[in-house]
Amino acid sequence: MDYSQFLYMRDEISLIAVIVILFFADLFLCADRKEGQPSKILTVIPSLALFLQTIYVMVGISPDLQAEAFGGMYQTNGMMSVVKAILNIGTIIVFLMANGWMARSENTLKRGEFYLLTLCTLLGMYFMVSAGHFLMFFIGLELASIPMTALIAFTKNHQESAEAAAKYILTALFSSGLLLYGISLLYGTCGTLYFNDIAPLLSDCNWMQTTALVLFISGIGFKISLVPFHLWTADTYQGAPTTVTGYLSVISKGAAAFVLFVILAKVFAPLMEAWNTIMMWLIVLSITIANIFAVRQNNIKRFMAFSAISQAGYLVLGVMSCTAQGMTALVYYLFVYLVANLGVFLIINVTEQNSEKVLISDYNGFYETNPKLSFIMTLCLFSLAGIPPFAGFFSKFFIFMAAFKAGFPILVFIALVNTVISLYYYLLIVKAMYINKSKSPIATFQSDKCSLAGIALCALGVVLAGILSQVYEYINAFSYGL
Repeated sequence: MDYSQFLYMRDEISLIAVIVILFFADLFLCADRKEGQPSKILTVIPSLALFLQTIYVMVGISPDLQAEAFGGMYQTNGMMSVVKAILNIGTIIVFLMANGWMARSENTLKRGEFYLLTLCTLLGMYFMVSAGHFLMFFIGLELASIPMTALIAFTKNHQESAEAAAKYILTALFSSGLLLYGISLLYGTCGTLYFNDIAPLLSDCNWMQTTALVLFISGIGFKISLVPFHLWTADTYQGAPTTVTGYLSVISKGAAAFVLFVILAKVFAPLMEAWNTIMMWLIVLSITIANIFAVRQNNIKRFMAFSAISQAGYLVLGVMSCTAQGMTALVYYLFVYLVANLGVFLIINVTEQNSEKVLISDYNGFYETNPKLSFIMTLCLFSLAGIPPFAGFFSKFFIFMAAFKAGFPILVFIALVNTVISLYYYLLIVKAMYINKSKSPIATFQSDKCSLAGIALCALGVVLAGILSQVYEYINAFSYGL
């Protein structure tokens, strides 16, 4: 065996090194925990996790050259490295968000576990993104899903958290079963699981291969929360800790959307007409139904769940073209959605930690007591809605343009109409903060420094990604058509 092939797995090896360092730091430096009392050195773990992850992002920000290892099971190129860098940036923001929550007494002794579980899910997403073989893809999928269940159930003494984890793991098992059955049909008809070898062996006249396509889209649809595979989303988002909800809403969804693009375009290219029809209906249903139900929500985490379902519909619009332009639009949309959505969750998190308020009506008069947070939340909500000149407007423009050029004008029109609807329900929160009056508004509070740093990063991302064309051009430089 040529062990030099591991050198191509720079991102994965580096992340494993970070995980190992954190594991031994938590195991040995914090070994003096007794009778529920945290070690003083335990406070080093969050700082160490942030430091290592930041160094890791700085080292890995330059994309790799195109290469493959282990007979093509593992693949890497510039765009895959860009996607991994975006997921890394999101993970750092989540770590900043988690700092105040981890400092609470009931979580102090579990700091190491949180960071290790989070990085293990990220490692699984790396394997998904770089998979060139369905076995590698499935290993990555499960490595991302199982630790995620533990994160959702992290506050094990809360009934809602345990219920959310149960719903998530049962849904994950069901979706994994669908995926495996579809993969088995592909192997039975093609005799291989390598992405590059399957496409020439597919035919739209083979019903087993068409069934495999449907099962694959159904299985991955659960991960992305596309309608009608979305029923777990609102309950899980509401029950999970807010920090975990933010991570789940962006990082895992983004990785799955990119993998969906690659596999549909590379593996199922001969069945493009069939999956274009399927994806078109899934996109329309996801955007429309999520928008309708979002209007009816009062719990802000459930509201953001339906917002995430709608955003997933917009995100996978880039899949329809299977071109370099579509890939660039999808990855750029992922980056913009990441900073805007995590910005909202950061403010939801610090508000919940300081007031235990999670209802939209609780934000009535929020501007009077916390004007800076209200302003930044408005920026992020406007970006999610696609209002210019914020980055969300340009991300939607590029994704619409890619779908329009691919020959889906009606789909783009429906998405545009739904953008207007989404503007209405995002403005409901803005209205609550600035216009609605409350006899007992959320009191003025001081956010912890890490959360403030995360909020500042998200606000800068929302503004600068819309102003600086270099962000889009940088992503486009590594894009490729399939």
